[in-house]
Amino acid sequence: MAVQIDSLLKGMIQFDASDLHLKVGSPPGYRIAGEIQPLKNIEKMSPSETLNLAQQVLSEEQFREFDASGDFDCAYSIPGVARYRLNVMKQRGSVSLVFRKIPVEIPNIDDLGLPMVCRDLAMKPRGLVLVTGPTGSGKSTSLAAMIDFRNSNERGHILTMEDPVEFVHNDKMSFVNQREIGSDTETFTSALKRALRQDPDVILVGEMRDLETISMGITAAETGHLVFGTLHTTGATQTVDRIIDVFPPDQQQQIRVQLAETLQGVISQVLVPKIGGGRVAAHEIMLGTDAIKACIREGKTTQMQNVLQTGSKVGMQLLDNTLVKLVQAGTIEVADAIAKAHTPDVIRRSCGEEKVPAGV
Repeated sequence: MAVQIDSLLKGMIQFDASDLHLKVGSPPGYRIAGEIQPLKNIEKMSPSETLNLAQQVLSEEQFREFDASGDFDCAYSIPGVARYRLNVMKQRGSVSLVFRKIPVEIPNIDDLGLPMVCRDLAMKPRGLVLVTGPTGSGKSTSLAAMIDFRNSNERGHILTMEDPVEFVHNDKMSFVNQREIGSDTETFTSALKRALRQDPDVILVGEMRDLETISMGITAAETGHLVFGTLHTTGATQTVDRIIDVFPPDQQQQIRVQLAETLQGVISQVLVPKIGGGRVAAHEIMLGTDAIKACIREGKTTQMQNVLQTGSKVGMQLLDNTLVKLVQAGTIEVADAIAKAHTPDVIRRSCGEEKVPAGV
């Protein structure tokens, strides 16, 4: 029986799967609670099947671009069901597809369990707010919730640049324009160059992936805009180091000064398996306090951990402390907390080594 792509995508809802994997030599697989599980009673896929699926979901123009470059990103929708972020790639002479489910409804900050300080960051008049974490950690979802909160509570213009557009924002109190890289504009850089002429109050940059995009994002924050961006870093301190290290040595001190002046906050998150099924987000929060700004300007990023440790009264928190609280609340296992921690010994000391399985 031929694989029906819409049927598989609808099945993701039933199984609460985050991703669908389609490749030659294996049956379709759902990522459920972080693990890929092959579907039963479906045969291994052939090269002609995955090629046919790619031709079904891509337009002729998109398929030509994919065929020339070897991979392609876009969005795919089933009306009334969900939107999906799709990557099609060539591997070992065949075609593979990966779909990421994007819910139709934008989750709110409370539903996601985001820290209360995220509301404050979403309403800042200007500056730079970064949401970071590894691939698949829910960065886009958290950003969508913060953008929706701003859209619901502030009049203005929200301008997003995404690759591809994931959550679709309807106008509420704000006007929202969403530009898709590749179809509405060529690159993040070209979109950012034109953004300041489009009278935005809030700019969302889907991915700050290179020197030029990061530099322009910081400049936009300096000129009175609230800029949201994402980075694939695993902690607040690492995020600052990554931004600085992108620049040549002779520019790094100037970037430190600019970043110190503009940074409003870093929200770093990971997803951890929950006891009983599903996953929960654990967050590290760094805010642009005077102490953090001084650390950035002076290049003393190693001292930031101490500032985060003592900054709980203003909403800052370390990832490891968040993981400890989740263990103590009975939400996650000690072993899973250790696997996600920056400093596993913190988890061991706080939760009792007798709870840690041998060999961890």
